Amino acid sequence: MTQPHTPSTPRLFPIIAASSAGTLIEWYDFYIFASLSVVLSSQFFPESEGIVGFIKTLAIIWIGFVVRPFGALVFGRMGDLIGRKHTFLVTLIMMGGATFAIGLLPTYKQAGILSPILLLSLRILQGLALGGEYGGAATYVAEHCPDHRRGLYTSFIQTTATLGLFASLGVILFCRTVLFDKAEFESWGWRVPFWLSLVLVIFSFVLRMRLRESPLFARMKAEGRGSTQPLRESFTKWPNLKLVLLALFGATAGQGVVWYTGQFYALAFVQKTMLVEFTQSNIIIAAALLIATPFFVFWGWLSDLIGRKWIIIAGCVLAVATYLPIYHAMSRLGDPTLKQESPALPMPNARAYTDGSIAQFTADPTPKLAQIHLGRGPAIRLSLLIALQVFYVTMVYGPIAAFLVELFPTRIRYTSMSLPYHIGNGVFGGMVPFAATWIAAHYAGRSGGLVDAVGGAKFLGLIYPMTVALLTIVVGVVLVRERRNVSLGSSSP
Repeated sequence: MTQPHTPSTPRLFPIIAASSAGTLIEWYDFYIFASLSVVLSSQFFPESEGIVGFIKTLAIIWIGFVVRPFGALVFGRMGDLIGRKHTFLVTLIMMGGATFAIGLLPTYKQAGILSPILLLSLRILQGLALGGEYGGAATYVAEHCPDHRRGLYTSFIQTTATLGLFASLGVILFCRTVLFDKAEFESWGWRVPFWLSLVLVIFSFVLRMRLRESPLFARMKAEGRGSTQPLRESFTKWPNLKLVLLALFGATAGQGVVWYTGQFYALAFVQKTMLVEFTQSNIIIAAALLIATPFFVFWGWLSDLIGRKWIIIAGCVLAVATYLPIYHAMSRLGDPTLKQESPALPMPNARAYTDGSIAQFTADPTPKLAQIHLGRGPAIRLSLLIALQVFYVTMVYGPIAAFLVELFPTRIRYTSMSLPYHIGNGVFGGMVPFAATWIAAHYAGRSGGLVDAVGGAKFLGLIYPMTVALLTIVVGVVLVRERRNVSLGSSSP
């Protein structure tokens, strides 16, 4: 059998760079919404709703994830019919336009109920676009790679999701601390990160226009071996459908919940449960991402040597085993009742502590914690605890692109791999911040049973990602087989 041609390593770098840059920008666009969830909840819902408005914002974020599988179907089919390159050019423009438009929306005070309806509509467009982006970029890079380096090279695509989140946090911090004061940022400065998307998308579009079609896809089309009905082939023929289900329940569902727990739920927990001050909470998360991100490439490289499956499973096992103690440790770092007070501050309703933390309390007859700025020591320890969770993310996510592309034949690869990826990440994973926050809020103040077993209602939401990760461990160990370094040109269901 003729082996597919792959470019030399120097020629691969522009391909990886252009694909990664576009995917990073799409992730930035998608995650800027979630990174600003606390601010957006006050802009697009009545301020009197408080935590309810925040949960509604998380629900809109989740809906963006829910529609990702539909985008995977639409654009996956397009990618298998007309090509990888042209499809992810379309998704890039669609994502950029929707993100820019969010920055133009009227607030709830200006337009009432129309405001969250428009926000939801644009979020749906974002989700559809991202549903077609990842599969195209991962497939495109994988089909250029030599078989024995596929995990390494596709791991650069894997870094883009976390780097997109990092970029969103960085832009928010720059706007919040340099361009605007707190009042200006919450009034209208929050729009600037959305507007910036337009510049980034134009830059990425120019890069991607210079790319050629994937050599495997081009050869397949030239030889007349392309699929004319990729949806039917992928999901109505049992051998292919079985692979889709194994990819979902034996890999991407667990990978998705670990990803979103370690990054987005961690951010929501720090901001809304621990009540760490907004700017400091974003700095803590950004530092954790910076510490752990290089491990995406490490695990991708290692997966070329020892396989993808067991690295992904090991990440899920570590998450299930340690999430509760990690979040208990995080909570203790921000709990004023566990700190020793230092001499009182001249500020009203504020207390200082010997570890450098400063807490502000409400002026109620029974004061409650309003927000806390952690001292240097607690802030560093909190960032390291989150970095540990992101380390788990790198284990499950670094090898996942290579794992998925190796499961499916070229003629239906874009369609087949995109759906389980986006159900696992969009539905199972994207639900983590919303579901975990809602569960914790629903059981707040209660005791007994499972609430006491996990150490309190605020930790009960972790049961959801832990259960999904456990499902992936069982299915992955029992039913999924390793296909490391299989030739993509000859792979078959």
